[in-house]
Amino acid sequence: MDSPRDAVRPLLKWAGGKRQLLPRIRCLYPSAFDRYWEPFLGSGAVFFDLHASGRLEGRPAMLLDGNPDLIACYQAVRDRPRAVIAALERLSAERDARGSAHYYDVRDRRFNPGRRRLTARRGAGIAYTAALAAMLIYLNRTGFNGLFRVNASGDFNVPAGRYRNPRICDADNIRRVAAALARPGVTLAHAPFGHMLNEARAGDFLYVDPPYAPLSRTAHFTSYTAGGFGHEAQCQLQRVLVELAHRGCQVLLSNSTAHEIARLYETNDEATAAGLRCYRVPARRAINSKALRRGPVEEFLITNILYGKAEG
Repeated sequence: MDSPRDAVRPLLKWAGGKRQLLPRIRCLYPSAFDRYWEPFLGSGAVFFDLHASGRLEGRPAMLLDGNPDLIACYQAVRDRPRAVIAALERLSAERDARGSAHYYDVRDRRFNPGRRRLTARRGAGIAYTAALAAMLIYLNRTGFNGLFRVNASGDFNVPAGRYRNPRICDADNIRRVAAALARPGVTLAHAPFGHMLNEARAGDFLYVDPPYAPLSRTAHFTSYTAGGFGHEAQCQLQRVLVELAHRGCQVLLSNSTAHEIARLYETNDEATAAGLRCYRVPARRAINSKALRRGPVEEFLITNILYGKAEG
């Protein structure tokens, strides 16, 4: 029988979430490592999977993201799960009474003003209240495709999704998520991916899941932070991963099979010399404005971990 830890699921829907790819990714979990790093946390699917399987027992885990709202939400859930659950239950009851119009009331009259007040007081950092964390979870569960997007003014502007009966408050899973994030050795931090270059060392395992390079000119879903994540950021990330691989870190990267990524890793002499190999795996495109264009695609898993040295 599964323990509560085994049943933990990602709290948030997030662009590029990895639950569907977990069977492929698990084949590349190293059998031994010192510390775990996830510098683009997103939905945290790989972290929660490693946690559920017991592979993180006795190992520190550094969970980072460049999106301050995401980290602030997770920190509030970790520190005040009961208050977050209570606030989500109220939001769910209000939506039952008012319907989908409730989404825009929460987004425009509560969440964005509350977020602006906190940002104005604290500068670049954000420390969410339990109520604000509940609102972000609510907007994530009921907004279009689980996107997080802000406009030039910094306001969250994702439109409502078309869901008949979304599950807004899964209290049991929120408690399990909070327990996983509160485990000794887990660090949650708002930080750029370059932070790991200064801190990661030989023997560490890093799962790196950046915003994907677009497969077409109309597929730019990279604006999850104020600066976006364009070609130069992809090039900088490649340089960081090449250096970490040479340092003796165990690196696993997921990305699209866009030509720019193939040039950075699949046909790149520096990446090859660092031991990075590219595997094309089938996946399913989950985000597109046109439902008919969502479907099977190939994605890259890029790693210096050999299948023979990984746990299957």
